[in-house]
Amino acid sequence: MDHIGKLLLRVGYSLLLMTHGFPKLKKLFSDDIRFPDPLSVGEENSLFLTVLAEFVFPLFIIVGYKTRIASFFPAFAMLIAAFVVHFDDPFGKKELAILYLLGFVLVTLFGPGKYSIDHYKKN
Repeated sequence: MDHIGKLLLRVGYSLLLMTHGFPKLKKLFSDDIRFPDPLSVGEENSLFLTVLAEFVFPLFIIVGYKTRIASFFPAFAMLIAAFVVHFDDPFGKKELAILYLLGFVLVTLFGPGKYSIDHYKKN
């Protein structure tokens, strides 16, 4: 039963985060790239890294491929979102990023479970 829980955790958090990443993916291919640059790497690079964290790596997590490594990136992005980008904002503004952070930290700690590519590659 715990493997179903890991599957639901992995897929649920990833699909939900992808709803935030998809608009950013579309923005990446637009002419007007304006995006926060909290790590001072440039707006385009920040947007690109965020798309990786919120859209590309969740695809890896959904299928359970390199899950523990892949889940680090959304967790890190949510850490930056909650405690750097929204540092001065009220808790309600940071809450969603913190919830995603918690979810992806749990995926990192618990792993993908047996319903994953990682499980089958190991065996």
